[in-house]
Amino acid sequence: MLLMVPVVSPAQNTSVKIALAKYGGGGDWYSNPTSLPNLIRFCNSELRSNIHPEPATVEVGSQEIFNYPFVHMTGHGNVVFSSSDARNLRLYLESGGFLHIDDNYGIDAFIRREMKKVFPERDFVELPNNFPIFSQKYNFPDGLPKIHEHDNKPPQAFGLFIDDRLVCLYTYEADLGDGWEDAEVHNDPEEVRQKALQMGANIISYVFGQ
Repeated sequence: MLLMVPVVSPAQNTSVKIALAKYGGGGDWYSNPTSLPNLIRFCNSELRSNIHPEPATVEVGSQEIFNYPFVHMTGHGNVVFSSSDARNLRLYLESGGFLHIDDNYGIDAFIRREMKKVFPERDFVELPNNFPIFSQKYNFPDGLPKIHEHDNKPPQAFGLFIDDRLVCLYTYEADLGDGWEDAEVHNDPEEVRQKALQMGANIISYVFGQ
């Protein structure tokens, strides 16, 4: 059973480490390299969390995934989970872990297919705008913010639940990770970057508060 580690005050010595998921299929799991470090820095500053400043990289099928209570996954292209990957990821999520998948544009069809290998009996459900993840430290009354435009579609947040616990959040058509990147990468207005970081902080706050 995975023990979820709480986000703690910087005054305490214990820090928690979060990770970026590495997966097969040829998709660019490594895209947005500055995203997680910037989100961690923002959370440690604004939430007074004590997350290790450098995220780990962990393979979906590795036993090492159980060391990380929060795993972030992104990319633009193909995703393939082997049967052992799917079993491992399912056990991780059933044991208290959390997966955030952020569509960096182009991952949707692949991630929906592969998550069916993990939970064939479960479907993604769209989270309503009043779901608590949108009203942690920062309030998003209209739900998920739109960071980058691609296909003129609204941003949507989908979840997979075990009982009443959200175990996987899939953010679609929002591009949160792009908003977390260094300012010069996308040249977004600071207001847009702040919305992305604030929503990311809400996700972190919600996950560690479950």
